[in-house]
Amino acid sequence: MDAAAAILRKVLGNVEKVIVGKERQIRDVLSCWMAGGHVLIEDVPGTGKTILARAIAKSAHVKFQRVQFTPDLLPSDVLGSSIFRQDNHSFEFHQGPIFTAILLGDEINRATPRTQSALLEAMSEGQVSIDGQTYKLDELFFTIATQNPVDQLGTFPLPEAQLDRFMMKISMGYPAPEEEIQMIKNQTMIHPIHTLEAVESHERLMWVQSRVKEVAISDEIYNYIGALITKTRQEPEVRVGASPRAAIALSRAAQASALFDGQDFVSPSHVFSLIKPVLAHRLILTSEAKLSGRTALDVLDLIISKTPAPLRRK
Repeated sequence: MDAAAAILRKVLGNVEKVIVGKERQIRDVLSCWMAGGHVLIEDVPGTGKTILARAIAKSAHVKFQRVQFTPDLLPSDVLGSSIFRQDNHSFEFHQGPIFTAILLGDEINRATPRTQSALLEAMSEGQVSIDGQTYKLDELFFTIATQNPVDQLGTFPLPEAQLDRFMMKISMGYPAPEEEIQMIKNQTMIHPIHTLEAVESHERLMWVQSRVKEVAISDEIYNYIGALITKTRQEPEVRVGASPRAAIALSRAAQASALFDGQDFVSPSHVFSLIKPVLAHRLILTSEAKLSGRTALDVLDLIISKTPAPLRRK
């Protein structure tokens, strides 16, 4: 566990050379990746969403592809398509950008629902089906999708079924004043992303990902997660609560977070720190709750306060 934690901390430290003052966000994204999930980053332009994805890919030395989602983007532009070859009278499949380790879906809510849905099978099963053929994706396939919460003109909000495919939804947030000044200084001559070097490899990160499942979860922790999920379905302000997939996502994310700390067991603090990024985007509030200005985060605060965390560590 210590060796796996050292690999993750090395990648995190390298990414921090580019993304200043965002240790929590970097850790959450790496934990999500190692847990086999996908992450949605929602924030205003210019907060480092794209650079974060590029920095992680460069640090881990894995293949990276970026797709700018637009209304005219077709599913074949993401998945790939079969091209007819006249020399041998056969179709030859040309892979799309989804055949990568890290896929950055920039402004995913600008694409039509048809194109958005092209990611569903890939995110759930690590494969795509095209023209009756199934193609496996990279073992470390990881989607980092971004969207801008401010400019909604010409966008297509992600349906609940697709939001549920994302293990986490996070926000970068603005940097602190001193961190922003440091960021400006770092880019005086050249952007640090251009000089960033790899510190780990595809194979070693696959090994770390395999260790996540070995992190133990006690019955007390399972019961705590179950109680949280159940309360989201019972809360009067919630029209649709968290799904069973959400419970699995929270437990796996907690395992990855524990591994980040070099622990072979999940503590209540690991679950507690991930409740909002894992569950908030999955809750659908009632119309009355929305009209009164309530948010999913407000509801989760209430649920957390009413759900006692276990005292035992194992």
